[in-house]
Amino acid sequence: MATFAIKSDKLVLPSGIDGFGYLLVEDGVFGRVVVDEPQGVRIVDRMGCWVAPGLVDTHIHGFMDHDVMDCDPAGVTAICEGLAKHGTTSWLATTLTASAQKTAEACASVREAVAAQAADPDFVGTKTQGIFLEGPFFTEEHKGAQNPRYLVDPSIELLEQWQEAAGGLIVKSALAPERKGAEDYIAAATSAGVRCAIGHCSATYGQAAASVLAGAKIVVHTFNGMADMGHREPGLVGCAMTSQGVYAELICDGLHVDPVACETLVRAKGWEHVVLVTDCLSCGGLPDGDYYIGELPIELRDGAAFLKEGGNFAGSVLTLDRAVRNVADWGIVTAEQAIRMATEVPARSCGIADRCGSILPGRAADLAVFDSDLRLVETYVDGRLVDA
Repeated sequence: MATFAIKSDKLVLPSGIDGFGYLLVEDGVFGRVVVDEPQGVRIVDRMGCWVAPGLVDTHIHGFMDHDVMDCDPAGVTAICEGLAKHGTTSWLATTLTASAQKTAEACASVREAVAAQAADPDFVGTKTQGIFLEGPFFTEEHKGAQNPRYLVDPSIELLEQWQEAAGGLIVKSALAPERKGAEDYIAAATSAGVRCAIGHCSATYGQAAASVLAGAKIVVHTFNGMADMGHREPGLVGCAMTSQGVYAELICDGLHVDPVACETLVRAKGWEHVVLVTDCLSCGGLPDGDYYIGELPIELRDGAAFLKEGGNFAGSVLTLDRAVRNVADWGIVTAEQAIRMATEVPARSCGIADRCGSILPGRAADLAVFDSDLRLVETYVDGRLVDA
């Protein structure tokens, strides 16, 4: 692969913002940052632009008419190709509540897609860093768009079956704290290297806190799929705001959560523990109309997806580059902090920070470049420019 250097005065590095430098990219991996112009290499001038790590979406179901639950390896690859055009270079392929067999098939299809991409030298797309099991261990009241037909108590045996089908790709699993056996499941899954997230529940503060003590480290799309915070019963929202070391997912499309509530969460936790996610569905990138989420019919209108039955939110059509711009435009965080909330913070939350989320020498050169208004300019995967 060609060697080049990106010239910028806004390099988003682990140590902070580098005021000026040349970021070397050598054979698809990051090299050093140098101040003097390197000789004998192509210079890509991005002065005035934010040169950031590729974005990391740790909660996303699909894109451009493809869904993880389609159980189609080619569809997973199509998602990867589409997301890369929006600055996302790493994702967790996210399932929905379904039958045990269907979930196993979805996990297997992701495994097959990863293998096929690795064998294809021409593939340029978002990297699948693992699988997120969003369900089926939720409760009825706050199920959201999760199919109630398949809701069950947490089962480590099921997790082991799905992990075998996935070839070890499962890195994150969500459940409701009040379900029978939740704490035992969290402890066992955590010991097996799977991060546990809590959500889609009616949990009290005490039940949520017990899950955190058992090892849960993530709250699923905070505010959505859970009881409102009350002054006598803070519930899961209160637990998310006050639990140290716990990461809180947040959908910043301006529809799922009001910007004032977003700011409240960020102020309570600090941006370092708030994870920007999209929760994007297969209808992401498509026009308004009728679609499906799993077996449930939905309607996409005015930038959001709604269940046909009941009218509740079904998920978003947000892209992570837009979420970054939103949270900065709303004045909640700085541009640098917004970028980190979509790169290094999600990577840390799911235990994948050793492979994505930061610009470090020797690591794959996955980049997202933004202009001064945080609009995406271009994406690189392994040092290769992604076609717009």
